[in-house]
Amino acid sequence: MMAKRASSRKPEDTALPMRDFPLNRAFTFFEPGPVLLVVTSINGRHNVMTASWTTLLGFTPIIGISLGPWNHSYNTLFETGECVLSIPTVDMMEAVVDIGNCSGGDIDKFKYFHLTPLQGQKVATPLVAESLANVECIVREKPGNNGLHLFILEGVKAWHNPDREEKRTFHAKGDGTFIIDGETVNLRHKMTKWEDCI
Repeated sequence: MMAKRASSRKPEDTALPMRDFPLNRAFTFFEPGPVLLVVTSINGRHNVMTASWTTLLGFTPIIGISLGPWNHSYNTLFETGECVLSIPTVDMMEAVVDIGNCSGGDIDKFKYFHLTPLQGQKVATPLVAESLANVECIVREKPGNNGLHLFILEGVKAWHNPDREEKRTFHAKGDGTFIIDGETVNLRHKMTKWEDCI
């Protein structure tokens, strides 16, 4: 049985507070977070790029990340099958934006942005010492021919720096503005399965 097509009829009540929005900007409603640094390495040369189009797909963790073939890191990740996802904090925000505005094909970003590479355990790609956390990843699925440019990554080793004073991450809104983590609300006492639905 075929599903019914959504009606193209306009709502009769035009007083509703909704207005048309450009479909090609609708991704800004769904922008996840936090902004990440994607670290890759090939032939002894390390690179780092900024990425905000990521999504958690499983608890392992399995992470989906969208990179285009126009990114210097794309071919390296495709070829080596490994990377490090590094989570920067708000004190690194301006540098992280700048990292995203230049190409690793032109400069050594670790050197230029004074980042410290640290040896991990599971992959040859380095961690970023200045970040709050790092996750070593292997590629489970590479982009196919569907035009999505989506890598599916599996985390194989996680690191964090509990002594770091700044722990707030930041989230891209997709239009050059960012949201900074704010107050944390603890509702752990409510995270139980209801015995009886109300």
